[in-house]
Amino acid sequence: MEITLFIIIILIASVLQTSTGFGFSILATPFLLLLFEPNEAIQINLILSLIISISLLRKIRKDIDYGILRRFSVGSIIGLPVGIITFLLIDINRLKLGISLIIIGLTFMLIFKFRINQNTNRDIFVGGLSGSLTTSIGMPGPPLLLYFSGTDTQKEKLRGTTLAFYLYIYFISIIIQVIFAGTNKTIWISSLWALPLVFVGLYLGQLLFKRINQHVFRIFTYILLLFTGFYLLIDSLGLF
Repeated sequence: MEITLFIIIILIASVLQTSTGFGFSILATPFLLLLFEPNEAIQINLILSLIISISLLRKIRKDIDYGILRRFSVGSIIGLPVGIITFLLIDINRLKLGISLIIIGLTFMLIFKFRINQNTNRDIFVGGLSGSLTTSIGMPGPPLLLYFSGTDTQKEKLRGTTLAFYLYIYFISIIIQVIFAGTNKTIWISSLWALPLVFVGLYLGQLLFKRINQHVFRIFTYILLLFTGFYLLIDSLGLF
């Protein structure tokens, strides 16, 4: 049963990551936590997401906004150490509760047409939030997704810039996690077994990306954000 669940999680999450640029950590991390210890689930997520970003780099190069990418990276320099300190010192359930309420509230604001203007300071701030969530709960996607949705970013630019940012942030986060939280054989063996599923997901995700328009893409992002928010809320309250 656990093996079947693992296969389903990795395959679907890989398809989402490839087709949207943000689906893997949002979908995989909550379910991987049902199968692994928190540090194991987070590190498996980081490793596989990094592999997906590397594999797609050639295809997404033309869609990357390098200015935003650079500012995200600057912000993450502050966010990454904040996240690992949070992971090591603060009650993770309280953190999840706070994040879940913010995600749910902001998502409903986006659904009801709340929009913001993109600027340099907001880029840096969002990069910092994403970095802190990467090393604390293994979910860098929600801040990026909320921000890009609020600025009505085209799906190609969203996917390209997000995956390029992940390439940097996941690599740094893995190093930070291994140094401060440790690692083990289960993490690396599980990641190795997942590789064939990831590559199948890459192929299927590319096909899906070509077939969804901007309106469907936006609806899809709202669904994923609400799923993430309510999952974190229920998990933080110990209702699973």
